[in-house]
Formats: sequence, structure tokens, C-alpha cells
Amino acid sequence: MEKTKKRKLNISFISDIELPSDSDEKNESDAAESSHSSGSSKGKISEFIALATIPIVLVFGNSMLVPGLPEMQRELGISKFQSSLIISIFSLAAGLFIPIIGYLSDRYGRKIIIIPALITYGAAGILAGFGAIWDSYAVIITARAIQGLAAAGTAPIAMALVGDLYDGGTESKALGLIEASNGAGKVLSPIIGSLLMLIVWYASFFAFPVFCALSLLAVIFMIKESSHNSRQELGKYLGKIRGIFKEKGRWLITAFFAGSLGLFILFGVLFYLSNILEDKPYQIDGVKKGMVIAIPLLGMVITSYTTGSLIKKNGKLMRWLMNIGLLAMTVSLALTLFFLKNIYVFIGLLTVSSIGTGMLLPCLNTIITGAVEKSERGMITSLYNSLRFLGVAAGPPLFGWMMDRSDYVVFITVSSLSLITLGLVFFLIRPPRKIG
Repeated sequence: MEKTKKRKLNISFISDIELPSDSDEKNESDAAESSHSSGSSKGKISEFIALATIPIVLVFGNSMLVPGLPEMQRELGISKFQSSLIISIFSLAAGLFIPIIGYLSDRYGRKIIIIPALITYGAAGILAGFGAIWDSYAVIITARAIQGLAAAGTAPIAMALVGDLYDGGTESKALGLIEASNGAGKVLSPIIGSLLMLIVWYASFFAFPVFCALSLLAVIFMIKESSHNSRQELGKYLGKIRGIFKEKGRWLITAFFAGSLGLFILFGVLFYLSNILEDKPYQIDGVKKGMVIAIPLLGMVITSYTTGSLIKKNGKLMRWLMNIGLLAMTVSLALTLFFLKNIYVFIGLLTVSSIGTGMLLPCLNTIITGAVEKSERGMITSLYNSLRFLGVAAGPPLFGWMMDRSDYVVFITVSSLSLITLGLVFFLIRPPRKIG
């Protein structure tokens, strides 16, 4: 029998259903991503607003009181040094307590630290206000120390929180915003403090709870923090911190010192201006004095935000800006020696110095937060902020001591310190091209 050959029939079907091609899938993915980023951008804006309120509240705690220090001296019968302690005890308490708070925020989370800190901060403001009503310097100083402890859990932890929430250019922009809002608080606070003094000299103390409440609501409802489960043993945790300093200590300590010096000069100058503007030849007081004090700070604010927006993660650009900023501080502070009696040139030079500070600080913030992993970031940023607070604490009393000797001593000292810091930063801080 002859075998029959089986033939296969080639049958094809045409479907009306179109399967997505690779390019279609990519387009859909891009569209979804675009939709997500559009939705998340609104979320970022609300988070940025909430984050910005934290350093503003912190700065109000000191800068809002600066214009009223001479009045406080007269009303309570205290010395210039005692009035400077109203600023310094707050910053000293914050500076000493920040590292502990930083560890707790790494272990348990950022919001769980920030929320009770804001509540305590506001409550201590009320206590300070009653201390003023009772003419009790001791109660005011005690309340200010409590406020300082609470302040340790605000802006320094917000800086670490920014590092947790964002990456890349968004992180740099957010850190720039933190520094700019810090500066905005410094600009607004002397003016607000001067306006509140028109009611009564201690009205600023009672204003703290209002600002704290607004920031508290923003943090609770606008910031969504991811779960935080870094349950490290303290010994192991400190070992990691020691390892970081062993590897990066040379430039990290220099960065800490530079940030501390920037705020030492800034708050020292604020204290200096508050005490001299009411005297001859200036004779500027009240709200006008607050507005004059705010001028250098406005230069810092604009520069801080611009710098934060520009630098992204560009290490080379950061190095240039840090050195230019410190050079501007050195030259302008030295030139003030020749223009102490000319209010226009004098304030202009102090503004140039503040612009230099505005170039320096956002770069330091980005370099330091990008230097470590998230699990150790709270401690590192807290140590950095601790030294910044100690710089603020040292400013008013040391400037007061130098003022009693000579105005020339003040500006020779700070311009020399700026020059030394410029040398240290130039030779020791060499960030990589890409930070983080």
C-alpha cells in the first residue's frame, strides 16, 4: 500500500485586537509616570511648605527677641551680658541636646520626634511670657533652656527628614529651601519682634505657641514619613559613627566648623546691630531698627534659596560657591573697619557678608547629608546642627565682650576667622563631582 503523505494546512487568523508593541508599552509607562509625577508634585509642594515652617519656628525663637534685648535690659534691670544669655542659653541647650535627639530620630523616626518638640517649644514660650510678667529673670532663663531642648528636635531633624524623603536635585532644592526658610525667619523675625514690642516688650514670648501650632498642623497632615525601623544597639550605632569620622573626619570636621562660624558671625552681628543702632550717630529704634537688621538677612535668604536650586548634586560647583562665599565674608567684614560711621555702606558690607553665608550653608548641608547612609544621617546632621547652635550661642556674649573693648576688635576678629576658615575649606573640602 502506498503511504499517503500528510500535509499541514497553513491557517492564519486576523484579529481585530491589537497587542501593544514595545514602543506602545513605553509610551503608556511614560504617561503613567508623568501622571504620577504630576500628582506627586502637588504632594511635594505641600511637603515643602510643611518642612519650611519648622526652621522658621526655630529661628523665631531667637531672632524675634533680638530687637527687644535693650528694652529687656531696662525693664528687668539686667546687664548686657545677662540679656545676651536669653539668646545663648537657648542655643547652648539645643546644641548639647541635639546629638541625643539625632540618635532617637534615627532609631524611632523623624516625625515622632518633631511633633512633641514643637508642642514643648510652644509651651515653654508661655512660661517665659509669665516669667516676664512676674519680672523673674530666673523663670525666663529656665523657660528658654526648655525651649532650647525642644528646639533640638525641630530644624536639625527636618534636615535629616529631607534626606529621607528626597533624592538627587530634589534633595538639594529642599535643603536650599530649609536654609532659605531659616533665613526668611531671620528676616521676618526682627520686624515681627519690633511690631510685637509695640504691644508690650514680652509679647514675643506669647507669640511662640501660635507659630508652633501652625507648624505642628502642617507636619502632622502634610508630611508622610515611611516606616522607620532602624533598631540598632547604641554601641553598634556609635561604632558606625566613629567609622564615618575615621574615614571622612578631616573634611567633615572642617565643614562642621565652617557652618558654626557662619552662624556665630550672623548672630553676633545681629546682637551688635541691636545694641548700636539706638545710639549716636544712628539713633534708629522701633520697627525701623527691625527693618534695618533684616536687610543683611534678606540677602542671605535670596542667596540660600538660589544656591540650593542651582547646586543640585554638583560637587565642583559647591566647592566654588563655598570658597567664593567665604572670600566675600572675609573681604566685606574687613572693609567694615573703614565705614563704621556710614550706615549705608556699613549695612551694605554686612549684607555682602550675609550673601557669602547664603552661598556657604546650603552647600555644606548638601555635602554633609550626602556623606552618610540614611540610618546614620540623623546623628551626623545633628552633630553638625549642634555645632551650628553652639556658634549661635557663642555669638552674642563674645560680640558683647569684644564691643566693650572696641568695634575694631569685633571686625578684625571675625574677618580673621573667616580668612582662616577659607583656607581650611579650600584645602580640606574637595567634594566629588557628584554628591551622594
